[in-house]
Amino acid sequence: MRKFYLLSLLLLFCLGAQAQSPAKGNYQLASRFSPKKLQKLIFSTTIDPHWLKQSDRFWYEYETSNGKNWYIVDPATKTKKQLFDKDKLASAITMIVQDPFDAQHLPIENLKFLPGEQNIQFEVKSTLDEVKKDRIDKTAPDSLQKKTFYFRYNLVTEQLQELKDYEKPKPKARWASISPDQKTVVFARKHNLYWMDMANYQKALKNEKDTTIVEHQLTKDGVEYYSYGDSRGETNAEREKNKNNRNAARVLWSPDSKYFAFIRTDERKVKDLWVIHNTAKGRPELETYKYQMPGEKEAPIRELMVFDFAAKTSKKINTASFKDQELGLWNAPDLKKNRDDEHRPDIWHGTNNKLYFTRTSRDLKKIDICELDVTTGKVTPVINERFNTYVEVQRVGLVKGGQELIHWSERDGWGHFYLYDAAGKLKNRITTGSYHCESIEGIDEKNRVLYFTANGRETGEDPYLLHLYRINFDGSGLTLLNKGNFDNFANLNDGNSYFVNTASRVNTVPVSALYNSKGKKVMDLEKADLSRLMTTGYKFPEPFMVKADDGITDIYGVMYKPFDFDSTKTYPVIAYVYPGPQTEAVNKSFGRSMDRIDRLAQLGFVVITVGNRGGHPARSKWYHTYGYGNLRDYGLADKKAAIEQLADRHKFINIDKVGITGHSGGGFMSTAAMLVYPDFFKVAVSGAGNHENNIYNRWWSEKHHGVKEMISPKGDTSFVYNIEKNPDLAKNLKGNLLLVTGDVDNNVHPANTIRMANALIKANKRFDFMLMPGQRHAFGDMTEYFFWLMGDYFTKHLLGDFSQPVDIQEINREIENGGEKKKGAITGTGTGGGRIAEE
Repeated sequence: MRKFYLLSLLLLFCLGAQAQSPAKGNYQLASRFSPKKLQKLIFSTTIDPHWLKQSDRFWYEYETSNGKNWYIVDPATKTKKQLFDKDKLASAITMIVQDPFDAQHLPIENLKFLPGEQNIQFEVKSTLDEVKKDRIDKTAPDSLQKKTFYFRYNLVTEQLQELKDYEKPKPKARWASISPDQKTVVFARKHNLYWMDMANYQKALKNEKDTTIVEHQLTKDGVEYYSYGDSRGETNAEREKNKNNRNAARVLWSPDSKYFAFIRTDERKVKDLWVIHNTAKGRPELETYKYQMPGEKEAPIRELMVFDFAAKTSKKINTASFKDQELGLWNAPDLKKNRDDEHRPDIWHGTNNKLYFTRTSRDLKKIDICELDVTTGKVTPVINERFNTYVEVQRVGLVKGGQELIHWSERDGWGHFYLYDAAGKLKNRITTGSYHCESIEGIDEKNRVLYFTANGRETGEDPYLLHLYRINFDGSGLTLLNKGNFDNFANLNDGNSYFVNTASRVNTVPVSALYNSKGKKVMDLEKADLSRLMTTGYKFPEPFMVKADDGITDIYGVMYKPFDFDSTKTYPVIAYVYPGPQTEAVNKSFGRSMDRIDRLAQLGFVVITVGNRGGHPARSKWYHTYGYGNLRDYGLADKKAAIEQLADRHKFINIDKVGITGHSGGGFMSTAAMLVYPDFFKVAVSGAGNHENNIYNRWWSEKHHGVKEMISPKGDTSFVYNIEKNPDLAKNLKGNLLLVTGDVDNNVHPANTIRMANALIKANKRFDFMLMPGQRHAFGDMTEYFFWLMGDYFTKHLLGDFSQPVDIQEINREIENGGEKKKGAITGTGTGGGRIAEE
């Protein structure tokens, strides 16, 4: 009996030991959803219509697992058809190019309609090598390129014609500002403004160094940091090397091409900041740039200038109103029908003799929308916004050139539209209610109808889901145009007669349809092909709603589970965070974000994204500005409360193993969570965090946290800024923290992360630190490396899996399977977007 008892104890001990053994991270499953692999699993998810100039027709390209198709849609006749017979076209192209093509593999690029809309033009790249035309050294290794064939195809006769002597127009030069009449190009050189005619511009497109190019100098007073040009993003050595090159002047033209306007900035007193390019060829290189930090008195000075091009004269406009004020120029809304035009001009928002601009106080509590008479230089404030927190503004809508103005404001606590007369007198509210209006999509002047997007109005929906509406200028006739419990991307044509709409949620397949301006569906267009994705075992994530820490405010999130999820097991939970206030990292529609969030879950975690008070501007003004004055801690309690509520609902969530990660503001927040709630959050991976917002840029920090304007008895104005910082709490760290930064991050300076590390060292804390060499804020071509570094950190400290070898095998396998060492670089954003970019 005693022997049996001992054996039973031994068996129980073994079973207990087995139960306590560490779980393994599912690297194989996670590796199936890399950005490269997703390109072969997810195809078109939205329709991007190319509206034609002479009708309401549009064409679009749509890809499925069967290849690409090109369609032409005529809303008037409710027809959709293939733009061409792909089999016939593939055969005709093969005969000319002498490379084999078929209907399923047509590599057509840069398709566009020609004037008259009966012919299209496109190009096809062949396997033939040819010497690049602009190469002086024809024997250089990079002197060869694949020959491109250019074609014209007649849609009526179905005849294909090779354009044998065709010279493809060069893309618009980065430095060129082209006048609307297509006669003049303005640019900057040696800190001053220059201009050339179009004939010489065409020469410059072919050869920047052509010595026969004739250009004319417009200004002579430009100097470094009080320049008419822009050379940011260059090292000091590059700046010296390129000092004589043309660069962008960022001017806006009057519609009649007689004037152009420009905001010139005097940064000479703004303090310098630096990053070191450690991986530059040869010696490490210094990059010096101007960067104003919160509370600093040395502010950039903005000047609005207007140039009379015919007279070749300029004048500085008197815009003075606030100390350290900001000025903003709006460009005119782009016409959808012009999207495929080469050399589109940059036109100011206004008329030939009038433009609209904004001036904003440094504390962002005061904004004036001003009208400038460019002939007299007179500035007239037409709409004033004042608030006790910061004020937001959008481009004002112009009715008949400014006879009336449609203005967006949050003055009643919600984003709404208001109608003003030309003198700035309020005529009436257009929209009203406890919902958020987002943007103007179209203005029908004749019928006095406004088309706009908004969210939060429809009951029973996630309030972030975006819809398109129409309403009369007098506030009557509000109509929802794309009904359904979905997030919507609507593309309205210039005539405001039809729109293409793509509807989805994170847990639905995107569907696209055509509607008329009354919201009646004209025809279905496409449903995204996710068949290949589903064969991988992919499962949609799950939206949820919980209460904020106050127990009252609804906050919304999405839960991502492993695709091999077992409800009988428990999983560590990881919060992927971004605190806002300009956005929240919570997807509402189906997309490609799985390269970071879904993929992290596949390693063996439940990953959540959830909003927080103070997060997204698409709620009330109260919600958006909740963190005003408390920019370190404002969102943390809500993240913690959300995880606790989800753990109460779902027994598969292990509340004792909580991780958190994010990038930029999310990097800041994930570290703050470890320090404010050190017994709750156990592991964090913090990417490029602004841990000390006192050394982040003035515009974001002072806006969202607040800066106090102080006026002395003498009438002098100064600005005082105080904020709590992550390093102040370094002594609180208990769990595992990985800090990551790029060494040439000129957005959130590496000093933010280095100072956090310094504070942890002085507090005698163990932590991990990774420097991404040669990387800016988003980690560039090391984004994929960072993902696996993050995955390793969580599998080690939440799963107890230390099994991974020194090689990141998942990246190596992908390179081997691609049959080349490294052709593409993985790039992405802090909120999870990813794409392949050619190096």
